[in-house]
Amino acid sequence: MSEAPPEQPREHRDAVALLADAAARARSGAGGLVLLRGATGTGRTTVLESVAQDAAAHGMRVLRARCAPADTTVPFSAVLQLLNRLPDFAPPDALPRGSERETGTWLRRLLHEHADTAPLLLAVDDVHLADAPSYRWLVETARNVDLSALPILLAVAERSQYDIDPPAPGFSHTLSPALLHTHTLAPLTAQSAAALVRAEFPGAPGPWVADCVRAAGGSPLLLRALLDDLGGPVDRPVVPETSAALYPGGYPAAVSWWLDSAGPGTTEVARALAALDEGWERGGGVLGRPAEDLGGLLAELAGADPARVAGWLTAMTGLGLLRPDPRGRPRYAHPLLRDAVLTGVPVTRRRAAHRAAAEAMLHRGAPTETVARQLLLSDPVDDLWASSVLQDGASLALRDDRPDDAVAYLRRALDEPLHDTRRQRLLTELGSLEVAGRTSSAGIPRLTEALRLPGTPQDRVRAALALGTALAGRGKARAAVEVLRTVDEELAGHPDLAGTLQSASALLSDQDQTVRREVYRRISDTAEHTPELVGPATRALLVRYAATAGLTSAAEAMQRVRTLLAEPADPLTEPFLVGTAAAIAQWADELDEAERLVERGLAGQRPGLLHPMHQALLNTRADIAAARGAYGRLPSEPPLPPVTGPSNEHAHTLIALVECDRRAEARRLADGFDLYEAPDSWELNRFLYARGVQRAADGDRAAALHDFLECGRRQSARDVVSPVVTPWRTAAAECLLALGDPRKALQLAEEELRLAREWGTPRTVGRALRTLATATGGRRGRELAEEAVRLLRDAPAATEPELVAALIAQGRLLTAAGESARARECLRDAAERAERLGALRLRTLAGDALREGGARRPTLVRTGSGSLTGSELRIAQLAADGRTNTEIAGLLHLARRTVETHLTSTYKKLGIRRRGELREALGAGGVTAAG
Repeated sequence: MSEAPPEQPREHRDAVALLADAAARARSGAGGLVLLRGATGTGRTTVLESVAQDAAAHGMRVLRARCAPADTTVPFSAVLQLLNRLPDFAPPDALPRGSERETGTWLRRLLHEHADTAPLLLAVDDVHLADAPSYRWLVETARNVDLSALPILLAVAERSQYDIDPPAPGFSHTLSPALLHTHTLAPLTAQSAAALVRAEFPGAPGPWVADCVRAAGGSPLLLRALLDDLGGPVDRPVVPETSAALYPGGYPAAVSWWLDSAGPGTTEVARALAALDEGWERGGGVLGRPAEDLGGLLAELAGADPARVAGWLTAMTGLGLLRPDPRGRPRYAHPLLRDAVLTGVPVTRRRAAHRAAAEAMLHRGAPTETVARQLLLSDPVDDLWASSVLQDGASLALRDDRPDDAVAYLRRALDEPLHDTRRQRLLTELGSLEVAGRTSSAGIPRLTEALRLPGTPQDRVRAALALGTALAGRGKARAAVEVLRTVDEELAGHPDLAGTLQSASALLSDQDQTVRREVYRRISDTAEHTPELVGPATRALLVRYAATAGLTSAAEAMQRVRTLLAEPADPLTEPFLVGTAAAIAQWADELDEAERLVERGLAGQRPGLLHPMHQALLNTRADIAAARGAYGRLPSEPPLPPVTGPSNEHAHTLIALVECDRRAEARRLADGFDLYEAPDSWELNRFLYARGVQRAADGDRAAALHDFLECGRRQSARDVVSPVVTPWRTAAAECLLALGDPRKALQLAEEELRLAREWGTPRTVGRALRTLATATGGRRGRELAEEAVRLLRDAPAATEPELVAALIAQGRLLTAAGESARARECLRDAAERAERLGALRLRTLAGDALREGGARRPTLVRTGSGSLTGSELRIAQLAADGRTNTEIAGLLHLARRTVETHLTSTYKKLGIRRRGELREALGAGGVTAAG
């Protein structure tokens, strides 16, 4: 046993006081019997040792005995340990030869003789392990000798713990309660255990102390062994979860001793529970009534009595070794304790235990994921039920948005026997998840294998779509299209499936301008010569192509896609139809309809399968938010640059940062990419446009012009000439005007207006009119600006940012013409609208224009989301997402009071009173203006 800690826990002090009082009475000639009981590791030995030292210090002769299983074959072994400490005691072979009763009488007489010379303390530890003659002698001595009339204190410590195997009757079983005092040691409370840790390591951090307390499970023995192994928080800043990380290994040895003392039945149950606990580590239920059903399950796994197992669970929870989790399941108080219980169990046996647990749970009707988690830790079952459970578990995990768990289940399912068609589906789903997770390089090889395996035509198309999407996402658009074409050639007689592959090819070719032109040329030829082979989804993609090529109007495009949406569609092709219609509706400023279509398309996606339209739908959702000008809903931090280059999300975030006047953040995001290394894609073109906006806002007009013209060159090479996607001409024209080249600016502005009128939405036409007005100047310029403002005032609310820009342009032109009163009216209107939007850049431009015209800047009441500081905005967004003040403080490394102060300021600026109003206020702006 290790040395006792210098400070006694409260749970020991009461026992020590009781025994010290009994020792004092014995010294005065009135002895007695004290029975000290307690579970393994609760400190019986420590208490006896403390009392023995105190008794010796007060002049008592202390006789000690420590019983052990090895001594049970030697008669009177424990008694001899006691009496060996007497002076001049004869060796064991000098004991009188006779019956056990005669020998016992002789030993008692010897004890009386020595009690006459000095008061005696007989301290017997672990009496339950005493040899039978010694045990009977001690009981008979307590029963038949009037200790109260002798200076003898008999202090007996006995293990008292609920075990699976029922124990023998205790020491007091045949004794009258009047003959003894009994005290039962309680386990350490969390407060007592924490005090012991802090007494040894005063500067230990709270989480480290808490982990030590949990791993000790209320046991002073385990706590001492753990602290010896850890050596303190400096040596071990984190309490490990495995025993292999501990040195010299006193803690797992103490747990092993605890198990040995409990017996084989308890050991089996404890290890069965540890095996189950491993499977619960990341969730999953047990059965309908956790405590009752767990007892029955453990009894079945360990071959034990269910009633005894249920009692054991209750007893161990009372001791602190087990703790109920939120589902009511008794679990080991710390992963380290669970691991120590399993220390020494061979891996093969542990895996077999998990398999047995899975089968038992399955037969008992346990939830699917509970069974699946046990299978994750078992060897292959070699039965179809195992793969079914694992695949069902993956479906449940995906439903709950836990893709990592789904991947683990599917990988494990591959170890079970599967028919080719089933393996093909599993590989498609697993490969899709691995590609989407970007944490494994196995995704594309798995999808390639899935495509090689036999399967139904529909399953082969799903595998081809997933592989094509994965390849295109890695910048390999041509390889993606080739995969789809190869499968298409194998599916003669399936026109609907061929249409699906055709639509997917068109969508995936967007990542490469050369491939895109080839694919659309092929589709156009098919539509012209064999139109019956072109389904609704492909026709919708042709409408989309015409819209970006400047060959159709918004009204005509919407009429065509609405007609196509009314036609019956194959389930595999419908996502392409719906997603394409959503993109066209967004360009046409039918934003509510576009939003409904996006949600419809996403609802129809299978979460476990890669699909070309999934990311397209997410991009359209982002485009809708940007079109609404919801600048207040920025991420707390700009998204990190991906390996494959800038994304649509990066482009929108960059523009929003500029509009919110967060220029330093915008600059960092723009500079975070090496665009020379980025693969060709439409997303790169959008980011070039966004970077041009950022550079223009920073005053670097020449660099901005380069970005806009490069964006235009790339878009034109893709036959994307309409301003519905990237209005690069108007942006470039503004740069040219600033750089002193009005002729080229006028050419670009006129071309933009021609294409905008072809599309015909107020947003595109108003924007083009505003730029042409600025480039033209004079009376004609004022007329064009007036037309832009009039058109945008009657447009949907989502075009408000364009109206603000048009009002600023009109105000500047009116100022130049000397119409100061009208100019001030336009510019103040622009400033107020920009404030409501949270568009700080536009608000600043309106204020600058007012000052240049001789008017004062407008006095704006800073109550919108645009008025929030960076810290206020980050805290408000976290609060809107449901985080508590404490969680926000932890995430941002702030004091809770600081969070509360920022939120109070935010509520005032947004004009709200409750936390629940934050989300809407951040999205809408909610600003008033004065002056």
